[in-house]
Amino acid sequence: MARMMGSMARAGVAAAALAACAPATGPEVAGRGGFNPGYQGIETILLDGELVNFRVAMTGARSNGDVEAYARCAAAQYALIRGAGFARHVRTTVARAGETWRGDAVYTISAALPEGLRTIDAEVTVRDCGSLGIPTV
Repeated sequence: MARMMGSMARAGVAAAALAACAPATGPEVAGRGGFNPGYQGIETILLDGELVNFRVAMTGARSNGDVEAYARCAAAQYALIRGAGFARHVRTTVARAGETWRGDAVYTISAALPEGLRTIDAEVTVRDCGSLGIPTV
């Protein structure tokens, strides 16, 4: 019985870990309506090993969430290019000057599911980004 309970607990932990991989959906990208973004480009800077900085620019954003989604899509594609399956969000700052929104995001890229609550499954996220029309690296 104790062995079965231990197996069930491990299965629950694994399920929770996979559920923490957030796809690029949610209020920041749902319900596009009259949303007509202009994606201005992605700059990728390798900071240290698995730590990567993504700088994005866009016009037509509705909120910081649109800029954050663009950076998340860039991070997911970059992870796949590097042969990694996951990314973990470290931080994102967003600034607006006139009609241009700029995001400066940092992610760690890894082959295994990293610890933390703000992890993404790169393959799922890239697929979601494509269906939402958000470009990647």
